[in-house]
Parts: sequence; C-alpha cells; structure tokens
Amino acid sequence: MDVVRVSDSNLNVYMNLCQSYEGEFSSITNKKPDKNGLFELDTRIEGNVVGYLLYDGEVPLGFAAVNVAAEGNAYEICEFYIVPVCRKQGMGREFVSRLFRMYRGRWEVKQISGAEHATAFWRKAIGGFTKGKFQEDFYNDAYWGRVIRQRFDSANLM
Repeated sequence: MDVVRVSDSNLNVYMNLCQSYEGEFSSITNKKPDKNGLFELDTRIEGNVVGYLLYDGEVPLGFAAVNVAAEGNAYEICEFYIVPVCRKQGMGREFVSRLFRMYRGRWEVKQISGAEHATAFWRKAIGGFTKGKFQEDFYNDAYWGRVIRQRFDSANLM
C-alpha cells in the first residue's frame, strides 16, 4: 500500500473516488446528483485541506481529505473512503495510522448521524492507534448539525 498526496497529476483520481463516496452516503445526506450525474462535494482540496490517495500498485483503493490547521498542530479528517471491496481487511486502519503519524498533534474526526458503520470504523481505528486514549462526544457542527466526534493527540503517543 502506498499513500500519495493529491496533486494536479492525480486530482482526477481523487475526484472520481469522491463520486462513489458521495453516492454511498447520499441515503444519509439526502444529496442527489446534478443534471450531469455528479454529486457536489462538501470538501475540496484547497486552502488548508490536503488530499491523500491510497494505492495498491496502480489501483486507487481510497482517499482522505485532511484539514491541516495553519498553526497549532491541529488536524481533522474531513473525508475518508475505502472502496467497499477492500473494507474489513485493515487497509483503512493502516491508511489513517499513516496519516496520524505523518501529522503529529491534535486530531478530530466527526461522523454524521446515521453513519453508524463509519462511527464503528473510527472507534476501532482510533482506539487501536491510541490504545483507547481518545475522547468521544456529541458535537454541534456548523454544517452537519449534531455529529459524533473523536479527539486525541498523536504527539503524546509517539
């Protein structure tokens, strides 16, 4: 598995995977595609948001969008996706662990209401990475409303 930063040369791969991600969550978000069959994205790779792709050889298997705060070593997973055929094989946990090690500092991850499968994944992934040393609460997100949020500091773990 290789983790590759999104750049102009592979942005199209990221955007293609985003369509699958948005389609999968559309039953929860109530989003519909536009007249061209494309979903509007909630998070764009711009400003402080950095994208990463997970590859097995030349095959893209997932992506992550990370908000890297301008200062203060604070990070947020804004979007995360592993293609369904590759789930439950540890790839997602390994992918996020690499990101957590790459950016040392305070992390937070949020899941929207109705995404219980995502919450279960994040509890397991973060719990394994932190050895259970994370906080979880309900948070009132300005965009999504009430969400479940996990927080931890990776700098204290390495």
